[in-house]
Amino acid sequence: MTTLHNTNLTLSSWTNAVSPSPTLAIDAKAKELKAQGQDICSLAAGEPDFDTPDFIKEACKKALDEGKTKYIATEGLPELRAALAQKYIEENHVPNVKPSQIIVSPGGKFSCYLTILATCSPGDEVIIPAPFWVSYPEMVKLSGAIPKIILAGDDLGFKITPEQLKSAITPKTRLIILNSPSNPTGAVYSKPELEAIVELALKHNIFILSDEIYEHLVYDNVKHFSPASFGKEAAEKIITVSGFSKTFSMTGWRIGTLMASEPIAKAIAKLQSQTTSNATSFGQYGALAAMQNKAAAKAAINTMHQAFDKRRLLLLNGLNSIKGIKCLRAEGAFYLLPNISSFGKSSADFASELLEKEKVALVPGSAFGAENYVRLSYATSDTILNKSLERIAQYCQSLH
Repeated sequence: MTTLHNTNLTLSSWTNAVSPSPTLAIDAKAKELKAQGQDICSLAAGEPDFDTPDFIKEACKKALDEGKTKYIATEGLPELRAALAQKYIEENHVPNVKPSQIIVSPGGKFSCYLTILATCSPGDEVIIPAPFWVSYPEMVKLSGAIPKIILAGDDLGFKITPEQLKSAITPKTRLIILNSPSNPTGAVYSKPELEAIVELALKHNIFILSDEIYEHLVYDNVKHFSPASFGKEAAEKIITVSGFSKTFSMTGWRIGTLMASEPIAKAIAKLQSQTTSNATSFGQYGALAAMQNKAAAKAAINTMHQAFDKRRLLLLNGLNSIKGIKCLRAEGAFYLLPNISSFGKSSADFASELLEKEKVALVPGSAFGAENYVRLSYATSDTILNKSLERIAQYCQSLH
């Protein structure tokens, strides 16, 4: 047998343009070290530490037992799309949502990517507020469009202003990506703040991708608002992305959702038909149970919400007690983004040394377009959080 060694292997420009997910890479490294027997405290992953609620798992098992394992409609299970449409009407106050406006996809991440592919062409510009979720700029690059970053630091509460947005808009601007509640900051835009952004977008005929995957995780009596509820014109230009991963701890299920005007939803369904066909059929029956069994769903959400709120305050107070660290109070999601600029280190060096010396894994702010910060997830136990705080304090003390 002859083995051919190609020393001139050339892959596509897409693979050269895109970077691997740093959050997944760091989480994988932490798990590898843990498997080797090291005592690692990982605050890197954006994944609830709760199990998927039993009533959802049982619905999925029932679907498997009944042989619901075949292809289904690309757009998603009809009953699930109908339930989601009703949810947007009742909970998000978006009027007259039809099932035909809903697409069920293999994960919220893919919903975001499909939205970008459906609205952006090569050379278009996409405005992304920073700190941003790591995948937004990479998805934009994969579409051939150009990411245009606007930084809003902790001095602005991690929220861009209308003035910043207005300055960034050009004739090439096609899409604005909003994420409220935010990963990685936990910031939540108020209704007036969102209305000002939507007004500018509509004035310049720009689409908005509103990523609302953390909509049920808000604290301190803060309210979440869906920009698509701000009127008929807004509903026509805004694509709302969500899913079941964070709300119901279904990260591995890969069930994402998307709501858009019918022409956009139809275009997105066409793209999905040529890429993934449909999201996992039997998994959608589990998602349907989450939508239909409201009492059980509410109980599951409340259990996680109470735990996350308690952990948020534990981590927040602990970080702010460490000399050299300044951390804003997050209002949503399950992340904190403390400012570590006083130590004079890059965020990558800070994170790398912390993992090496104190065995705490977190994500450097550079991954989110925010160099002076690091991201910590409090989707883990109080024990891990307390141990992590002790180790972070010890490391920071060594830097003074």
